[in-house]
Amino acid sequence: MAAVLEIDGLRKTYRSSRRGVRHALDGFDMRVEAGQVHGFLGPNGSGKTTTLRTLLGLVSANGGRMAILGRPVPEHLPEVARQVGAIVESPQFFPHFTARDTLSLLAQAGGVASRRVPAVLDLVGLAGRAGDRVRTYSLGMRQRLAVASALLKEPALLILDEPANGLDPAGIREMRTLMRDLVAAGTTVVLSSHILGEIQLICDSVTIISRGRRVAAGPVAEVLAAHSGGGLRVRLDAVADLPAAEAVLVEAAPAGAAGSGISVTRHADHLLVYGVGQPSWVTRTLAAGDLYVSELAPVAVDLESVFLHLTGTTSESDQAGAER
Repeated sequence: MAAVLEIDGLRKTYRSSRRGVRHALDGFDMRVEAGQVHGFLGPNGSGKTTTLRTLLGLVSANGGRMAILGRPVPEHLPEVARQVGAIVESPQFFPHFTARDTLSLLAQAGGVASRRVPAVLDLVGLAGRAGDRVRTYSLGMRQRLAVASALLKEPALLILDEPANGLDPAGIREMRTLMRDLVAAGTTVVLSSHILGEIQLICDSVTIISRGRRVAAGPVAEVLAAHSGGGLRVRLDAVADLPAAEAVLVEAAPAGAAGSGISVTRHADHLLVYGVGQPSWVTRTLAAGDLYVSELAPVAVDLESVFLHLTGTTSESDQAGAER
């Protein structure tokens, strides 16, 4: 597939008398293929928003290469700007304007046909409130209006920073459907969000950034598989047999068919076994010791656990208030 967005070795350094030199981006790489929803993930302070602002010409980079739709930016940003829609951080609107007036002004300023205004209001579910003033809108409704403004130009590339902010579960589901409909119509979507379960549901591929560097990238299934660790959850007929089973597996590991890289961790009602070449080795080894398996299953990982492991964070909320 053709790359809609390419970033190679991007660097951004900030200097201040108080904090000294800080590398917000330290050789960051990213590639987004056409026709995808691509998740862009990183904890607060990782360089995620700096990347988006640099890409859109709002911040100057100190080094590296960027391209949108095959054109180097920021040099050719004026040429591709009409094909890019973006929400970065929280957009602000005039509170006494209606949603219709707000979008009409934006359409006029951007040379967009006025027919796009009712079309995008309908797309984001605001057609019934188009004549209401923005100050009467909830946070979720203002977020929908922001998405509508980014869709006015019928962009080939749509960049959304936290579009689900303030939305209830039904609104999040509607946003997910909208993203899929846009991709089906030919738009490529780059989606930044802290709702990692939603990213896993909607995105075809992801890039994870931490401390200004890429720590993982690729199709979601491949990223999950690469960090699953090949673990097995082992349950026995009797919980009381778990200590004996742990001892048998550890003792057999150095000389066993699976080699010496096995690790075994005992939990309340199961064992977690890593480093096993063939799952059948576990059942054979335990059966030889008169210990019988009632369940043998691969350890499932989700995007949240992979994200937390790769970025060294415990939760996204722990980073609240830090500079993005």
